[in-house]
Amino acid sequence: MPSHSYGNLSKVYFQDFVLEGFAGGLETQALLFAVFLALYMVTVLGNLLMIIVITLDARLHSPMYFFLKNLSFVDLWYSSFIAPNALANFFSSSKVITFAGCAMQFFFLSILATTECFLLGVMAYDRFMAICNPLRYPITMCQSACTRLVLGAYCGGCFNSIVQTSFTFRLPFCSSNRINHFFCDVPPLLQIACGNTAINKLLLFGICGLIIVGVMFVIIISYGYIIATILRMRSGAGRHKIFSTCGSHMTAVTLFFGTLFVMYAQPGAIESMEQGKVVSVFYTLVIPMLNPLIYSLRNKDVKEAVQRLGQEHMTL
Repeated sequence: MPSHSYGNLSKVYFQDFVLEGFAGGLETQALLFAVFLALYMVTVLGNLLMIIVITLDARLHSPMYFFLKNLSFVDLWYSSFIAPNALANFFSSSKVITFAGCAMQFFFLSILATTECFLLGVMAYDRFMAICNPLRYPITMCQSACTRLVLGAYCGGCFNSIVQTSFTFRLPFCSSNRINHFFCDVPPLLQIACGNTAINKLLLFGICGLIIVGVMFVIIISYGYIIATILRMRSGAGRHKIFSTCGSHMTAVTLFFGTLFVMYAQPGAIESMEQGKVVSVFYTLVIPMLNPLIYSLRNKDVKEAVQRLGQEHMTL
């Protein structure tokens, strides 16, 4: 590790980090390992099933399920960038991650988290167009438009990730190399930086807050129009179908944005690392696991598609 002298002071710049993870003895680590493994296995199986079912069943080739398939793809990779490394570290004595490895993990996590944020906004807009403007829906939400919206979500994720990663990893880390977390994230990295982190905190709260507030604004406006349309409906069956579809999305939105706001978009989030670890488990492992369950258990079309796929597999 290189060192630099400034007068009588010597600063040591670390090339590796140590992910401290969760405190506790062997029994605690074994319990956490079992919990993380169970969450990750259900996440992988659930999201892979959603991707396969939507891809193979022609009846689900619509904009809503195209966005849902992309959401499952993001959730699958989001958990995969965290869970395997966290599982390996539970029984590791070193828990070391290289500077480059930490930067790469943070870069892709930031892309995926921001992309999921934008995708949830796109899905709300899709429901708004389908329910409030059904005659224009096939034209407005054509395949090319859906593709552009998804690409825009990924581009937005890339932009935020590039900004956050470049500003975070240009900081000098010389006070400590021990990250008080189970993966590389902005708040714990800023805690061990020995440079001025004011700009980084401003970017974290500013950009993340702007994204969360902006997307939530789109979601609230979309669902405001949807609720007004539902109240004008006379068909009870139509209302039930819309509530079933939109209820799943609103559940996913509430879980995801609630945890993101607690972690990144409020003052004081930087300092509360112990709380941050628990919140991080929720939005990196629990929510990606719950999303396929939320959208499948409350969606008749998905349940029927899974049954058809199972029947076709049994007849082969």
